[in-house]
Amino acid sequence: MTENTNVNNIAKQASKQVLFSSNSDEWETPQHIFDELNREFKFDLDPCASQDNHKCALYYTKEQDGLSKDWKCHRVFCNPPYSEITKWVEKCYREGMMDNTVVVMLIPSRTDTKYFHDYILHRSEIRFVKGRLKFGNAKYNAPFPSMIVIFRGAGM
Repeated sequence: MTENTNVNNIAKQASKQVLFSSNSDEWETPQHIFDELNREFKFDLDPCASQDNHKCALYYTKEQDGLSKDWKCHRVFCNPPYSEITKWVEKCYREGMMDNTVVVMLIPSRTDTKYFHDYILHRSEIRFVKGRLKFGNAKYNAPFPSMIVIFRGAGM
């Protein structure tokens, strides 16, 4: 093995560690993405936010547990913690089927997952985001593509 090949292998391993690790579940939504969606949907609830990154006047923090709350008759924007994404996708699907409720999610575009096939495909509107987003004050773009998933209850 040449020295150059060894360096390339080390770089690939380091890159994989960065790409597939998560030091935080708080991926603050890029403001321009939220603003564009908010013009269309007029959100009134952010169910998985923090005091520092909430996008709506009504929001739930991790301690308040948005998964346990009723979202009926709200216009919900949800950028969920990715470590619990399956729970959040299922919750968004179920709440988004309620009358007079719309739920819009910003999530990684992982079309190979069980949750995508169980709750998103053929059950929602999907908008794939071109390119890679830069979340919050991150130095680099996300290591994954993103999608907007929209669940609309009757009357929406």
